[in-house]
Amino acid sequence: MNILGIDHLEFYVGDARQTAYYLCTAFGFRICGQGGPQTGLAGQRSLLLQHGDIRIVLTSGLVADHPATLYVGRHGDGVAVIAFETDDAAGLYDYVVGRGAAALSAPTVHENGAGRVVEASVSGFGDVTHRLVERHGSRWEFLPGTIEMTVPEQPHADDLLQVIDHCAICVPAGEIAATSRYYQDVFGFAEIFEEYIEVGGQGMDSKVVQSPSRQVTFTLIEPDLSRRPGQIDDFLSWHAGAGVQHVAFRTNDIVTAVRTFAERGVGFLSTPGTYFDALEQRLGSVDLPIAELRQLGVLVDTDHYGELYQIFTQSMHVRRTLFLELIERHGALTFGSSNIKALYEAKERELAAPAEAVPAPAQDARPAGLAAA
Repeated sequence: MNILGIDHLEFYVGDARQTAYYLCTAFGFRICGQGGPQTGLAGQRSLLLQHGDIRIVLTSGLVADHPATLYVGRHGDGVAVIAFETDDAAGLYDYVVGRGAAALSAPTVHENGAGRVVEASVSGFGDVTHRLVERHGSRWEFLPGTIEMTVPEQPHADDLLQVIDHCAICVPAGEIAATSRYYQDVFGFAEIFEEYIEVGGQGMDSKVVQSPSRQVTFTLIEPDLSRRPGQIDDFLSWHAGAGVQHVAFRTNDIVTAVRTFAERGVGFLSTPGTYFDALEQRLGSVDLPIAELRQLGVLVDTDHYGELYQIFTQSMHVRRTLFLELIERHGALTFGSSNIKALYEAKERELAAPAEAVPAPAQDARPAGLAAA
């Protein structure tokens, strides 16, 4: 009955095909499955994307009262489901419901000759839910009988992303303590880090909760209403409540990843040169060349265990809410305090600038499987 990691994320989006095209062309995801009314998913279309061990389901509602349609109307495109992989979905479902989670769907079995999947759903935070997923047999079969796999399983040695490192979650003022306590009391997470961040008259509280396996990490953030409103307040207003502000993808080569994705049209948040001027004095010698970090705008910090390198994309949403992060860890287990402040400042600069149209991805890199979707 252990939470082994994040099995997948499900995004509710206005146009699954358009979002898939962006993620495939810009970040190298591949479409490997699809579902809809023909596979038993009434009122929706879904595409399954994968890169490394990261799996994302993109779902668009086809009817006005579908949960995806309602979610997008309220929040815009965003993460609606964070699925936990477990070795006992039914046992975990009973356990967390008994400890206060709202039961949303009881355990259901999906199987064919190659694989067997048990899934159930419970409440999370805001309008985000948790799917509990237990897998047996072929791990390539995502949800037998519901998601139809469209391409054969094959290794991709050139993948630049490995796993989901963490999700950052914004909650309204006054809710961070209760949200942290919910994950501790219901799911058995531990609170491993907390900090108050102050930037230019603005302030926010942050807490980090993590599963016992250390494979699921949530960074919780709430604004300080006694200070000047800032980008956390903006997110909560534009997103209409609590939600996932960004998803962090772990990489083993952040320099190559940033260069590759930037060449494909991904915009990254800028970092002033002054950040790097004092870097060596603040941290001493680091593993990656500071000149390359400066050129690309990659942040670096340390904790008691090692170094971490981070960079954040510009928002991928018209509301300028959801964005992505790339992170490379050299032993570090938590988050550098200076990087949290640098992110806050970078996001403030992005939001202060006029909204610009997102450039269309290059037309010569059609994502695998899109024609069949």
